[in-house]
Amino acid sequence: MTFSILARDPHNGRFGVAVATCHLAVGSTVPHIRAGVGAVATQAHTNPYLGICGLERLEQHQSASVVLSGLLADDPQAELRQVQLIDGSGHTAGWTGDACGAWAGHRCRDNVAVAGNLLVGEEVLLAMEAAFLASDPSWKLGRRLLQALRAGEDAGGDRRAERSTSAALQVSGEAAFPLLDLRVDFHDDAVVELERIYERSQMRWAQQWRQELLQRPSLDRTPLNRTIPHRASADPASEDRTVA
Repeated sequence: MTFSILARDPHNGRFGVAVATCHLAVGSTVPHIRAGVGAVATQAHTNPYLGICGLERLEQHQSASVVLSGLLADDPQAELRQVQLIDGSGHTAGWTGDACGAWAGHRCRDNVAVAGNLLVGEEVLLAMEAAFLASDPSWKLGRRLLQALRAGEDAGGDRRAERSTSAALQVSGEAAFPLLDLRVDFHDDAVVELERIYERSQMRWAQQWRQELLQRPSLDRTPLNRTIPHRASADPASEDRTVA
């Protein structure tokens, strides 16, 4: 009932997850990201602890494949789970349990992975992957992920309905909280609505507000500061620091 894509932008080290489903409030359980660490998407018979524990283990500098193996070993109902991960180096790993329902599967490559269950077929994942890889790499990660999500929906998406009813997009920034966290909890055409909200987030006032949020209050050199200092770019000043 769910299809998702997670990716890393190698130019600035940001992570993102986009997901759509015919269920409710998908953004509250499926996507998990942490700046400088990685991203996890957990779906099918969703176990949010796979996302929570997955990020904790990725933060210990374990690779995506090692983290995935450990998570599955610790979950007694692994056959019901679908999970994909990306680590700080852009390596990905995925799992689709035998009890996730037809059609279900995943595809993993460096810096991007796609997965879905109860889909019309593999063409949904192929369309998502192709759309992301064909998108302009100079685009913000959020826009590239949404283009891929739209391609998956247009390729048939969830086999139970013509349109998804819930969708979400998360993109990491430099802080411990997401730079972008957009959710459509219930809507007749959730992917279209998510695209509309994303465009709203790109307006000047929204970007200015988010930049002010990052600076208010000033937490430099205090125990509360969780800003992520490391970035992939050799010249951090050259990065686009606006909303993803």
